[in-house]
Amino acid sequence: MPLISICVPAYKRPHYLKRLLDSITIQTFKNFEIILTDDSDTDIVIETIKPYNNLPIKYFRNTPALGTPENWNAAISRAESEWIKIMHDDDWFSGPDSLQEFADAIQQHPGSSFFFSAYTNIFEDQNNRLEQIRLKPADEKSLKDNLLYLFRMNYIGNPSCTLYRKNELRYDKTFAWVVDFEFYIRYLTATGNKFTYIDKSLVNVGMNASQVTKSTFRVSKVEVPENHTMLTNFGFKSLKNIYVYDYFWRMYRNLKIRDMAQIAENGYNGPVPPALESMIAWQKKFPLSLLRFGPFSKSLMFLHYLTHSSAITELPRQEHR
Repeated sequence: MPLISICVPAYKRPHYLKRLLDSITIQTFKNFEIILTDDSDTDIVIETIKPYNNLPIKYFRNTPALGTPENWNAAISRAESEWIKIMHDDDWFSGPDSLQEFADAIQQHPGSSFFFSAYTNIFEDQNNRLEQIRLKPADEKSLKDNLLYLFRMNYIGNPSCTLYRKNELRYDKTFAWVVDFEFYIRYLTATGNKFTYIDKSLVNVGMNASQVTKSTFRVSKVEVPENHTMLTNFGFKSLKNIYVYDYFWRMYRNLKIRDMAQIAENGYNGPVPPALESMIAWQKKFPLSLLRFGPFSKSLMFLHYLTHSSAITELPRQEHR
């Protein structure tokens, strides 16, 4: 059995897929399989992979198409290896030793069940501008101390930056915007937060207009229901963490949520904790232009947190929907 399953959820993007497969071909580490699940309704993907008969590709077409993230989950479920390495078809390994670095980390850190590396964003619509993303030691410590620190920022990156030990957990199909970091929190909570960060850029992330995150960023009908559902799943007491509190403060401000009616209008009809109802009402007292001024907004959020966080409780079980 190979050590690592490279799971590639593909969809009608042959030029990107070819770039990824080229980067896999030159890997010095060879103890892997490739699980390629295809959401395309044509043969474009299967035609693209035909020249790569030197690679251990197992191809599966999804009929009907599964969409994101169920296409990811389909590949994970078909994987036979102990370790899962998702690679989105528009991302690719940054060098020939990338997979070897992940494999070495498994051996060097036997107590870890989750690995992620530094990565490089490549902006295709900006003359391939490079942006290398590394985790600072202080942020790594904060993440080890409390996983909810991910609400401050997704320090892990997209799934292509990760390698984890396969278990029964999968990405939640009800999410698109928060799907990656919601899974990270859930997985790491279930496995004792045993992660290892690799401080080398091992993956190139293609930043392009076809990304799901491009179509969901600052879209109220996506972000509002997803974030409230995630909070309900994690528990309202998560709001006692100031980074979670600030996350919702910023969401309401950025999406211009000024009253509770907008929560329902944007597709969420579940429970909302009183602290968040108060937060929305409080923000309404101030012009958006003032709330967008960072120092003022942060100070106002902190004052609201100090006066409301101590009263945060879970809803009685029968009130959950």
